[in-house]
Amino acid sequence: MRTIARWILAAVLLVLATDLRAQQRPAALRDVGIDQRLNEQVPLNLTFRDETGKTVKLADYFGKRPVILTPVYYECPMLCTLTLNGLVFAMKKMPFTVGQEFEVVTVSFNSRETPALAAEKKKNYLRLFAKPGGDAGWHFLTGDEVAVQQLMSAVGFRYKWDEETKQYAHAAGLMVLTPQGRLARYFYGVEFPVRDLRLALVEASANKIGSRVDQILLFCFHYNPATGKYSLAVTRVLQAGGVATVVALAVLMITLLRRERRGRQAREGGATG
Repeated sequence: MRTIARWILAAVLLVLATDLRAQQRPAALRDVGIDQRLNEQVPLNLTFRDETGKTVKLADYFGKRPVILTPVYYECPMLCTLTLNGLVFAMKKMPFTVGQEFEVVTVSFNSRETPALAAEKKKNYLRLFAKPGGDAGWHFLTGDEVAVQQLMSAVGFRYKWDEETKQYAHAAGLMVLTPQGRLARYFYGVEFPVRDLRLALVEASANKIGSRVDQILLFCFHYNPATGKYSLAVTRVLQAGGVATVVALAVLMITLLRRERRGRQAREGGATG
């Protein structure tokens, strides 16, 4: 009985300690986070200004291709830079061309920021990206408080101004949306696995972009909303016919990947020749 009592006491203390830690969290962080709104519609009628100062509607970037949405603010001292750096790293390794297979919309959640700041940020990241399509396919927006709050609320991005540090407290991540403006996938943090981001774009496009390799990968992997990552769908693979099917799929994927790599190298060689 004493042993059971000790275990119960330990459990109670653990719960109390967890609750205490939650209460001791800085006030600026209690209302910060990313809440998934999977399959919900983003209001595409919202009006912003692009990096040139032109008034645009969110709908201008939808309708044809899936969209990567990155909530940041341009004067963020660190976290937003890491987020955009992680996106650039992933996009540089993907076989897709921004502006052709997908769009990127970066939106400042600080309504006091200006198109001039957005233009400077775009110039810096196009230099870092250094691949075709960035100028036409990657958009840096600013907006008034109403439009910004409506968009951030729609995608579940919660942030708060911290008067003590004079900075925004916020989470890091990005969203992939369908061409119709529905939230398809969420990615958390500042590093985005190339395979996962690629598969998210293929899924969001309803398989209108991507190769046969992507179709096979989507069959073998499924998206886990809790982690924001793709993991092997073991049951699905086994249902397809067991070990023989797995081996055949592996051989086919390797062959297709080699062809895709050779084709990409040939195109890059032709472009530089």
